[in-house]
Parts: sequence; C-alpha cells; structure tokens
Amino acid sequence: MNWLCGLIGEGIAKSRSPAMHEREARNLGLPLVYRLVDTDNWHSDSSGLADILRWMERFHFNGTNVTHPYKQAVIPLLDELSDAALAIGAVNTVVFQGGRRIGHNTDWSGYAANFRRTLPDVSLNRVGQVGAGGAAAAVAYALLSMGAARLDIFDVASRRAADLAERLGSLFPEARVSAASCVEDVISGADGIVQTSPIGMDSHPGSPFSSDLLDASQWFSEVIYFPCETPLLAAARAKGCRTVSGVGMAVFQAADAFALFTGVAPDRDRMLSEFD
Repeated sequence: MNWLCGLIGEGIAKSRSPAMHEREARNLGLPLVYRLVDTDNWHSDSSGLADILRWMERFHFNGTNVTHPYKQAVIPLLDELSDAALAIGAVNTVVFQGGRRIGHNTDWSGYAANFRRTLPDVSLNRVGQVGAGGAAAAVAYALLSMGAARLDIFDVASRRAADLAERLGSLFPEARVSAASCVEDVISGADGIVQTSPIGMDSHPGSPFSSDLLDASQWFSEVIYFPCETPLLAAARAKGCRTVSGVGMAVFQAADAFALFTGVAPDRDRMLSEFD
C-alpha cells in the first residue's frame, strides 16, 4: 500500500513535517509521500478550506495534518471527532477513512509525552499558561490530564482565555481552572509556566512577556519549535529554570499522526534524534 498525506496551513513553506513523516516512512520501508498545502499559495474561487479537503479526497489522500489558522475552522467540515478533539475543540489531524473525515488531536498527546520525558518530577500544583488559542487548548488539556491542580490562563484576547478556562473547568471539575487579567498574575507564584502563544516564532518575533518575571525555581515550557530555542526559552534557561523546548512536542505529535495515517507505530526516539 502507498500512503499520501499532507499538511494544511498558512505560511507553512518551512514546515519540518514532510521531512519527519517521509524520513520515518523510509526507515520503516513504507512508501509515503507528504505534501504541503500552503493557503498562501492556494488559488480557489470559493470557500478555501472545504475545497482543499474535497481536493484531497479526490486525489485519495489517506489523511492530513492541520495547523494555524485552521485547527478550529476545520471542525464543521468533519464527520466525526475523537474524544480528545471534541474536548479540546481543535483538530490537527484528519484521517480520510471509508468516505468519512475523522478529526483527531495529537498536539495534546505529543505535548504530554514530551513533558513527561523531559520533566517527569516537577510540581503541577499550580501552572500558569500564556496563550489560549488552538495549540494552547491542547496543552491545557494535557496539563490537566497529567494532574495539574490549578491552571491559570492569560491571553491578550481575554474572552478567549475565559472561554477556554470555563470549558476545561467543566471537563476537569477536580482542578481549579481560571482566566487571569494580566500576564503577571499567571506567572507570580506558579510552579511552572507554559508559553503557548505564537510570539517568538520566526514569523512572530519577540517575547510575550519579560523574562524578568520568571524565577529560577520555576520550570518553563515552550511549544514553539521554529526556532528550536526562542529568546524567552534561552533567557529562562540562563536564569536557571528547568526548561522544555517545543521540539519534542512537534516530533511526538507527528509520531502520533503518523500512526493514525498508516496504522504503523513509528520509532519515536529515532524521529526525535533525526529532527532537524
């Protein structure tokens, strides 16, 4: 069997996803092609995303990953959602199966796997999160699934943070989940901080907050992997914080998606060691 997979997103020309999937497929002896569908270059006279999914089905794609800004917009176009995707409210992996479009979220499982691997012994008693978008929802779900007792969320779009806190609070009633009015409130007194906003990416340079707010006793987690080390991650490490980069999350979410596309379990450690 041959596999044809893809990634739908905006401004994704430099994505590492094709290399990760195709290299691991070669390692496993699987004939797999992975193509980018960058909507910066998509020419369509109608609704765009719906057209892309129909085009993929027409050309017999087995599945596609979905990234910014379509992780939530794709949901109404799907036939079925996994439990995690439904709870998170965002999809990053779509499998085309039996004429149906099935949405999954491997961001949360990829984040959890990377976090457990890198910082297995840190406290999750109180966690501060900066950002409340699609990837942020997956990270928050992962943190609460790992046992975070308190999660404070800040986003410059305060309504988005409030909506996410309310939704996850109902899913994890044993935890305290709340939206904060300023970034200082989620950082001060927290055991660790997770940075899930796009600020720090090559396409969104800068830092979402000053590293002066961090304390050496805190752990710091970043979800950005392009670049592999953001200025804020470097500053947190220099300050003495235990840190988690976004590279592991990127690799492990891809590994989970690869398994969904092919039905074959990839070698996660190999994928991580070969990431570039």
